[in-house]
Amino acid sequence: MIKQLITSAVLGAAMLGSHSLMAADFTLRFGHLANEQNIWHQAAEKFKEEVEANSDGQIEVRLYPSEQLGNEMDVINSIQLGTADMTITGESLQNWAPKAAMMAVPYAFRDSEHLHSAVNGDIGAEIEAQITERTNLVPLAWFERGPRELTSNRPIRTPDELDGLRLRVPNVPLFVDTWQAMGARPTPMAFSEVFTALQQNTLEGQENPLSLIESASFNEVQDYVNMTGHVRSWIYVVIGRNQLESMPEELQQVVRDAAQTMQEYQAELFVDDQARLEQALQERGMEFVEVDVDAFAEKARPAVLEALTEEQRELFDAIQDL
Repeated sequence: MIKQLITSAVLGAAMLGSHSLMAADFTLRFGHLANEQNIWHQAAEKFKEEVEANSDGQIEVRLYPSEQLGNEMDVINSIQLGTADMTITGESLQNWAPKAAMMAVPYAFRDSEHLHSAVNGDIGAEIEAQITERTNLVPLAWFERGPRELTSNRPIRTPDELDGLRLRVPNVPLFVDTWQAMGARPTPMAFSEVFTALQQNTLEGQENPLSLIESASFNEVQDYVNMTGHVRSWIYVVIGRNQLESMPEELQQVVRDAAQTMQEYQAELFVDDQARLEQALQERGMEFVEVDVDAFAEKARPAVLEALTEEQRELFDAIQDL
């Protein structure tokens, strides 16, 4: 009798377990570029936890960090083809939706509060609507990114002090034009080559968020972080519209609610991480320099406006008016 009870219990547990494994009616394949230690991935894990718990197992979320499903553009194309479902993406979306260019325009935003006001308001809604219309991707949440800062081996507080600084920039025409306008000598170069170029004094500076300054160990070849904050940007977590709309409305709401929780969680991680990064770089010998941000923005403005289309210019002006 005892043996029968034990056998029944084991079989019952096995059936329950197999039911939970088979219960997912929908699977969301969520691929992105960040590694497992990155706060973006930690936020994605929060999303998975929330969705699976609040859908009673009807939705399974599979996470693929570190470009396991391909690079950003690969995953976007896969979502559009239906072989992936979600990713984290930013200004690359301007290839389809020109308004998404605002996600990387120098000096579009005065500070973090200004950025939040724009993204959470009508301007953000306008950008998101165009993204969905042109790409068939639905932005579910957004993450603030660390502002890009200028590093160098001498303090730079005003544009005049750039004085022809040999500066690495990404191969983005707007970045090249903006830094030329501000008085530097920008040189597009692959990120992997920057450390050696700084070490050999081929370059005198570079610009990136604190997270990349730390991970690339630029503190070993640069003494100052000049707080230019020249690009403040954000990034979207998107889902394929077809995938989202294939779910019943109550499950769509589970996904949207989980995305909101993920966004709030990432915002907390972001603030803590920015403070940690600044402290870590100071401990490694870098000095943080306050700059005349208004002077940099004013010097950059003509190059920025020249690069924008009429549609983008209207959005840029609306952002400035906030």
